[in-house]
Amino acid sequence: MPTVTVTTTYLELPTREHFRPAFSPDPELRIIEAREPLPAFYRFLYRTVGEPYHWIDRLAWSDERLGSYLARPSVSVLVLHLRGTPAGYIELNHESEEPGAEVAYFGLFPPFYGRGYGRHLLSTGVQRAYADGARRVWVHTCTLDGPYALANYRARGFVPYRVVTHEQSIP
Repeated sequence: MPTVTVTTTYLELPTREHFRPAFSPDPELRIIEAREPLPAFYRFLYRTVGEPYHWIDRLAWSDERLGSYLARPSVSVLVLHLRGTPAGYIELNHESEEPGAEVAYFGLFPPFYGRGYGRHLLSTGVQRAYADGARRVWVHTCTLDGPYALANYRARGFVPYRVVTHEQSIP
């Protein structure tokens, strides 16, 4: 497998006051929480969003492990729909490796790029994290992610607090 240098940027909204939401006026958009996200449905979301960006971590998880993780009260999966069709998702984790709520995974399905829906989905996810009691929201993104991910986070008020570079094999 080829190896590439990957730069990962960690960003945070240290307080709610830093948050600059941007919601879409499109009345056809809906965000629905997957309150019982089945492993197969979650994998559909994960693969469809993450395949272009080499997301592979969760693909190796068994149904039991994934189901147990998704059933945790600290984990929320919010699915963006356009006219009834899933268009992306955001996963929040309130019990991750750092204090606050982590935007664990976030993205759109490729046919929905470039319409401003990413701003809307991220804004809704951050709003939900704060509504659920987060004092801080954080995320990490890397150079393998979509070309507008970092700009979207910064436009919503996220500020970088750590940058790490490493070598990674790409399947």
